[in-house]
Amino acid sequence: MVESVIPRSTETTGSPAPPTRDLKVIIQIPCYNEEDSLPISLADLPRTVHGAQVEWLVIDDGSQDETIRVAKENGVDHIVEGGRNRGLAWAFLAGLDECLRLGADIIVNTDADNQYCADDIPKLLEPILAGEAEIVIGERPIEQIEHFSPVKKLLQRFGSWVVRKASGTDVRDAPSGFRAMTRDAAEQLYVFNDYTYTLETIIQAGQRNIPITSVPIRTNPDLRPSRLVRSIRSYVARSMGTILRIATIYRPLRSFFIAGSIPLTLGMALCVRWLVLHFSEPERVRAPSLILATILILVGVQLISLGVVADLLSANRRLLEDLRIRQRRDSNR
Repeated sequence: MVESVIPRSTETTGSPAPPTRDLKVIIQIPCYNEEDSLPISLADLPRTVHGAQVEWLVIDDGSQDETIRVAKENGVDHIVEGGRNRGLAWAFLAGLDECLRLGADIIVNTDADNQYCADDIPKLLEPILAGEAEIVIGERPIEQIEHFSPVKKLLQRFGSWVVRKASGTDVRDAPSGFRAMTRDAAEQLYVFNDYTYTLETIIQAGQRNIPITSVPIRTNPDLRPSRLVRSIRSYVARSMGTILRIATIYRPLRSFFIAGSIPLTLGMALCVRWLVLHFSEPERVRAPSLILATILILVGVQLISLGVVADLLSANRRLLEDLRIRQRRDSNR
């Protein structure tokens, strides 16, 4: 467990306690055609954090430039070659698997475009070393980022609010990829979608009761346009789709009940309206209203029934997830 590897602080100052043994910290960097920006990012990365030695891992997601060569020339310790482009979510998960295989006690994830200030990596580790959290998300100063448009800032705030509601956490910057996690937390995370990992892993952490928190961080000037946010419309659509899907996977009964209660309530309201009008004017049949009410009630009942079935299936999924976690731990010992 985490407590056996990362000691809790006994000081009243709130500063993290020094490691009782050598911790292995690995910084992973998903990359796709990053030969220009990767050297800048690597130049700022630390080799020691809070007295622990740090190793660097690059996950090459099918780059068509000299990303791998640049990584080797700049002292990267480990490289995972994807062979073809599979997406950011795959690169993140492949990095976690490799970090676990290499025996990492703490894993730090950052971007290759030097968006995040590497000097803040010690701040990410402080809540973990103090035993306060197992996942720490870097909270960017969204309102101060100049290359973020007002619309994007608004959507960032709204998206983070939705994730907080879906996950039951208090993460203020859900799309942030600058994060640290313990080995135990990493073993429990799995990304289902192929778009991004940021939102899904927070919802997973919340549903699995993994302690998670945020710390304020700084950002660097923009080196290149985001490859993930090619248009605001597509980003919002895909992000909302991810949130709905993961919320449905982890809370199926609640999700289907909410979805089913809408047509069920409308159908019942139409039934009440039909009854009132029928007794006041019995000579009029008003068949269309009755038919519509019946359809809405049937749809609502079917959705709620699907929620019950999905909830039963989720119990089986939980067992499979626990089995996978155990296998993951056994294979990385």
